[in-house]
Amino acid sequence: MTRQEFLKQVGITGASLLLLNGSPILASDSKTTLSGPKAPNIEQPQKDEDVFGYINRVKGSFDNTLYKQILGAANDFKEGDQTLNIAADNEQSRIHARQLLGNTAIKDLSAHNVFQDELSDLIVNSLSTNTKVDSWTLQQLKEFLLHSTEGDIKNIMPSLSSDTIACVVKLMTNDELIAIGSKVFNPLPNSNIGSNGYMGARVQPNSPTDNTEDISWQVFNSWSYAVGDVVLGTNPVSSDPESVAAIEKTLFDIISGFGLETTIPNCVLSHVDVQAEVERQHPGSTGIWFQSIAGTVNANNTFDVTIDKMLQYASLRDGHFGFYAETGQGADFTNGHAEGFDMVMHESRKYGFLRVLKQKISALKGDNNSWVHVNDVAGFIGPEVFRTKEQLVRCCLEDTVMGKLHGLTIGLDICSTLHMDVNLQDLDWCIEQVMPANPAYLMALPTKNDPMLSYLTTAFNNHVRIREDFGYKVNDTMWDFFKKLEVIDKEGRPTKHFGDPIWVYYKYRQAKNDTRTLEVIYNEGKAAIERIENRGVPIAKGYGKNYWDLKPELEKQVQYLYDDAKVSLWTEMQPEFVQSIPASLAIATASHNRKDYVYHPESGEVLNPDAIHQVNSLKNTWKSPPDIQIIISDGLNARALMDEGHLIPFLDGLIKAMKSQGYSLSKQPIMITNGRVRAGYACGELLFGNTSNEPKPHGIVHIIGERPGSGHHNFSAYLTVAPNSVWQKKGTVDHNISKVVSGISDTALTPQLAITNTVNILNALFLTQKTG
Repeated sequence: MTRQEFLKQVGITGASLLLLNGSPILASDSKTTLSGPKAPNIEQPQKDEDVFGYINRVKGSFDNTLYKQILGAANDFKEGDQTLNIAADNEQSRIHARQLLGNTAIKDLSAHNVFQDELSDLIVNSLSTNTKVDSWTLQQLKEFLLHSTEGDIKNIMPSLSSDTIACVVKLMTNDELIAIGSKVFNPLPNSNIGSNGYMGARVQPNSPTDNTEDISWQVFNSWSYAVGDVVLGTNPVSSDPESVAAIEKTLFDIISGFGLETTIPNCVLSHVDVQAEVERQHPGSTGIWFQSIAGTVNANNTFDVTIDKMLQYASLRDGHFGFYAETGQGADFTNGHAEGFDMVMHESRKYGFLRVLKQKISALKGDNNSWVHVNDVAGFIGPEVFRTKEQLVRCCLEDTVMGKLHGLTIGLDICSTLHMDVNLQDLDWCIEQVMPANPAYLMALPTKNDPMLSYLTTAFNNHVRIREDFGYKVNDTMWDFFKKLEVIDKEGRPTKHFGDPIWVYYKYRQAKNDTRTLEVIYNEGKAAIERIENRGVPIAKGYGKNYWDLKPELEKQVQYLYDDAKVSLWTEMQPEFVQSIPASLAIATASHNRKDYVYHPESGEVLNPDAIHQVNSLKNTWKSPPDIQIIISDGLNARALMDEGHLIPFLDGLIKAMKSQGYSLSKQPIMITNGRVRAGYACGELLFGNTSNEPKPHGIVHIIGERPGSGHHNFSAYLTVAPNSVWQKKGTVDHNISKVVSGISDTALTPQLAITNTVNILNALFLTQKTG
């Protein structure tokens, strides 16, 4: 069956049957931890004993490792802290850690920096002095936050360090977090976004191929449900400035067509360097600027972000729209920069970083009139961070409160990857639990299933339901616009045009002075939607029994894609397929099995001893190193490689294209079972990391199955080129110097187009290395 046929199959039982009726293969009782001291059992504290008194009593003097472990043990349980050996060993140990932390004075906590670098110094230096607050214990701070007014809380917020905010959150129950989240608000200037009783939406109109038609119609789709008032923000497949510029233009054209230039910004979530380049080439085309940020200097380096770079860019953002950051618990440690301390504290330091950037923008602007906000992408990484719906709720509540106490407008991506133990129904439950804390906004897509990123998040219909259940409103200016669109009436009730994206397109064409008839434009719209849906991008039309229900046939399709993703996740690369790749060298990572690989991804980044021997043996067959080594890994979806018309035509065409460009290739492609992206870097280090002084660069093309969930069964090609001197330094080659061509399949970015993109990028990478 071709992928086109597959995408048209909706509600088929085959995928569900392959799930083995809830087989325990989806459960994991294994435990993987990083090397380091085992988390201790925290004993019963003595009366009024604080963290430092306990450490001195147990160790005889201050011990930084135990300090980090106590702070980690105070957290609610998450797999990420367990991997770092800092999660509480049992519930009693967690209670004791919280007692110690509650008895600790803020000034003493500040005097013992859990991890110091330039970023932590920057955050501390941005604080106001408040000796009264410094003398409080964390328990006293917690009581103050719970029982004081919003105004009193805001008076002390400028003196609260990121570490203090992280630690006080550890002491709170979910209900206490909700109590604070529901009374502290930091609205964006000249808007209601982030205000009490308002809950907006970032429209996320993603396309597997960066197709601007896919993107623009998802915007029309969102507005047909009166959803989308914070930002029109697309995650791009390509970070090529030309492609990013085309998307920015498309989004801005819609915004300006309706006269909304000061109401809602456009944004393409490429690297900030790319956005700056697009703005340089096309002044005024970019809206709010985006960047993922981390909680330490080293972790930010993974994103190719430095403090100086971000401060420099902040100094340029003196317009109406400033910065939009994304964060998420666990990103630091999954990128190899845990530094031994817990995920909550890492996350809080990210908010501290953004608070500094906001201060710089405010100082530049003078009247604090630029939008700066943060989206916490909770749940996007996977089960190595946390696995369950309860942990997702806890993470969202912690981050909402930490963001608000930093004075930030914070939204949430209440999301789940397909390899977490959170299903479609669980996600609805999570939304209900988190919404009382009143985050500023959520993501918004036609369905819960993102067609490009292959994860689950909030759909347009979820926003309609939230407004119904919680009485939340959207930004007043946009609500007035939705009335002008006639999708809601003067009383705020849905009209006959509610849920009709073609009607919004018709109003857009009218705004662009298109004089064609309603019938002609409707026929044009129907044809556009048919094209978009044939590319595997869903469009929501109408509603079910209630205004907030998906149509049954669309809901059925979403469930089918979810089931297919679960099958894809657990499908293993077949030996016959490996053998079908000419001269391939089959190796494996340190993952014990598929379950270990899925739930403990770090095991898939390391080659097992036999694999290291095999790769070294391959290297010993070379008279001189080739320019490029091809590596193929199953990733999270072996079917993406094994499907007909996927890997084989891409591989055959790519080899021919690279040879035609004069590149020498290794005669044996490496096939990795249970391989992550960094397993490819490990191969490159072994193959090219010799002691030769020859400055010649060498590269790897790592072809790997992407996250399942979109139905496309996409794979990616990670491209890395570096000289011997870099390859030989273990851990130096990472994502920050790699490029990726993603979304490759016969129904998304076709293998033929992907070959062209891959060779063009390789040429640029090799040229950069040769010219410096």
